Amino acid sequence: MTNQLNWRFQTFDELTTKELYGILRLRSEVFVLEQRCCYLDMDNKDLQSHHLSGYRDGVLMAFARIVPPGLSYEYPAIGRIVVSSQGRGAGHGIELLNVSIQKVEALYGNVPIRIGAQLYLKRFYESFGFRQSGEVYLEDAIEHIQMTRPGVGQA
Repeated sequence: MTNQLNWRFQTFDELTTKELYGILRLRSEVFVLEQRCCYLDMDNKDLQSHHLSGYRDGVLMAFARIVPPGLSYEYPAIGRIVVSSQGRGAGHGIELLNVSIQKVEALYGNVPIRIGAQLYLKRFYESFGFRQSGEVYLEDAIEHIQMTRPGVGQA
């Protein structure tokens, strides 16, 4: 699959203020306004994470953060997975997950990867090898599940 988006992969300190603003705005547009969740998005995990941003024509279309092991879960995690409403239906979510998995593997090797997924996206994440690894729980009034993708060759 050829990338449709131009990807930037940065530590928090490498982000410009303009890039950080764009990331926080996209996350607020989707998680706070669109999904009507009132929560503190800036949870201090951004400071220790890597940030994957996908741009089309200079506009941020997709974002995920790669959280190091031990910060959210025992395994590295992919979190704050989001695609702009302007970019939905164009395959950006698939591209985002593929590139995110590649980046986790480049940083940490062949290890399990954990996500906290909205339940309605379970099949989407299963298509990338993630399997449910916890019970359904409510987070900001939305059903979620923990999902884990085993490392290659691991059960």
